[in-house]
Parts: sequence; structure tokens; C-alpha cells
Amino acid sequence: MTILSTEVEFTLPIGYHDGDGTLHRDGVMRLATAGDEILPLRDHRVQANPAYLTIIVLSRVVTRLGTLEMVNTKVIEDLFARDFAYLQDLYNRVNGIEQAGGDLGAALGK
Repeated sequence: MTILSTEVEFTLPIGYHDGDGTLHRDGVMRLATAGDEILPLRDHRVQANPAYLTIIVLSRVVTRLGTLEMVNTKVIEDLFARDFAYLQDLYNRVNGIEQAGGDLGAALGK
């Protein structure tokens, strides 16, 4: 019997600074579901700006970042570009998108 690992731990290159100045670098990303990629397409923010799809998808699959109680779209929006790119790359690798020759945006039809 094979055990499927559905979560991957990561460390952001720079880290997220919360409102209190606490640095959050260590986190967990889970495998994406079909719903993680499809349901955000209905969101008005994605309909107004298709690039926002990546923000929503990452906020759904990043389940922990440091000691934050919740990872939401605001947290993902406030990441440094280097950390955002790191999470996009991790998403692609974790979900096997890299082997298909695509990236998060391309995989989601953007």
C-alpha cells in the first residue's frame, strides 16, 4: 500500500512580515484539487483581472505560514515578488504541472 503525501513544507526566501512586524517564512502547501482551480473562476476579482486567479489559488492551497491564524488573499498579495514566484514554482512542482511544461497561470488557462 502506498501512502499519498498531500502536503509539502516550505521556507520562503524572504518571508511575510505581518502587521506586528513578525516574520513568517515556514509554511505548508497542500496538493490542489479541481475545485481549487475551478471555483475561483467565479470570483468577481478574477473576472475583473484574470491574473488574480493565482492569488486566490495560492491562498487556498497554502494552509500554514508561520504562526498566522489564516492565510488569505491579503497575505498572498502582500508577499514580496520573490516569495510569490517561489510559491508559484512550488505549486507547479507539487502538482506535477512542471512535467507538463506549464506554469500555474498557463495550467489554469491564463
